[in-house]
Amino acid sequence: MTEWFEQWFGEEYHALYPHRDDEDARRAVALIRSVVTWGAGDRILDLACGPGRHAAELERLGGQVIGFDLSRAMLRRARERARAGLVRGDMRALPFRDGSFTLAVNLFTSFGYFLDDGEHRLVVRQVVAALAPGGHFVLDYLNAEQVRRTLERSDQDSSLRSARVTRRIEGGGRFVIKEIELRDEGRRFEERVRLYDTDELTALLSDAGLRVAARFGDYDGGPAGPDAPRVILVGARS
Repeated sequence: MTEWFEQWFGEEYHALYPHRDDEDARRAVALIRSVVTWGAGDRILDLACGPGRHAAELERLGGQVIGFDLSRAMLRRARERARAGLVRGDMRALPFRDGSFTLAVNLFTSFGYFLDDGEHRLVVRQVVAALAPGGHFVLDYLNAEQVRRTLERSDQDSSLRSARVTRRIEGGGRFVIKEIELRDEGRRFEERVRLYDTDELTALLSDAGLRVAARFGDYDGGPAGPDAPRVILVGARS
C-alpha cells in the first residue's frame, strides 16, 4: 500500500508552501553552526533534504553535503540549487557506511511520518550508526504541546491559495492529521505526523546512544518550552 508521504511531496507541495524560503534555512543552519563545528570537506547528511535549501547553506559553510530524500520532485529542485551529492531512498533503509558523517541533520519536521514507533527508532539508530565518533545529529521538530493547544483554540480550518487545509488530532493525541484539498484540481492529500513530546524525542536520541547536548525552541536560539514553536535537539555521539 502506498504511504501518504510517497504521494504528497511533489510540485503541489511547493505551490502550497511558497513561504519556506532561503532566509528560514539560513537561520536554521546558523543556529546549528553556533553549537556544532565542522571543517571544510567534512561530510554532512541532510536527511529528508527536500528542495535543498539547507543543503545549499551547509555547503556554503564548507560542508561536503549528501542530500537524501524519497521524493523525485524534491531531489530535482535540490539539484538546481546545491552541489550536494543526492541520493534517493527511504530513511528506514539508509545506504551509508558506519561512521560516514561528521554531522547529520533532519530539519523542518521531516520525521515522524510512520504509524509504527519502531520505525522511527530504526531511523534514529541508523543515523547514529552513520555518524563518526564525536559526530552530531540535529533533529528539528514541531512542538507537540503547542500544536495540541493551537488546534484546541482554532476552528481547525484555513484557506491558502486555492487549497483548503484542515487539521485534527487522532490516535489518542498521538498524531496530527492535515488534510489538503486542492480545489481547482479536485485532488486531496493527507499529512500525518507523530506528535512526539520533547521528552519522547529526547528518549529516542538517548536510547540510540546520543547525549542531548543542546535544546532550542526556535531558529533564533530561543529556549525550549511549551510556548516555543519548535523542538530542536542537538545530539552528540560519544
